[in-house]
Amino acid sequence: MSKQENIKTQEQFGEAINSGNLDKFKDLMAPNVLDHDPAPDQGPGPEGFIIFFKTFRTAFPDLKVEVDQMVADEDNVSIAYTVTGTHKGDFMGVPATNKAISARGVQIARFENGKIVERWGSSNELGILKQIGASVKA
Repeated sequence: MSKQENIKTQEQFGEAINSGNLDKFKDLMAPNVLDHDPAPDQGPGPEGFIIFFKTFRTAFPDLKVEVDQMVADEDNVSIAYTVTGTHKGDFMGVPATNKAISARGVQIARFENGKIVERWGSSNELGILKQIGASVKA
């Protein structure tokens, strides 16, 4: 597949997160997609991503991911992004605070046949926890 097709898949991935249409991941990811940096308790494959983002969207129902920078080649799409939302439900053991969050992250996705087959990434979870008032100890 072409670089442009991979970019389109990456954009659809973000749209699925923002809209809550998470079942779309099954069309965008290979069944055996490998996440090199899974969230705690994230299961394998597209279903693991779906469950993770359902939980994340329960904590932050207005969750939005906005791409700040994108770099792509024929096999990979890398993004720097900002995630925003309002803390309306439990997040990592912290009950709802109604506080707004904004956190940066990066992701690299490798593609085969127009689908994500591998993912590496990191989000500023510590920053999110601090913004919602969690007591964080180093």
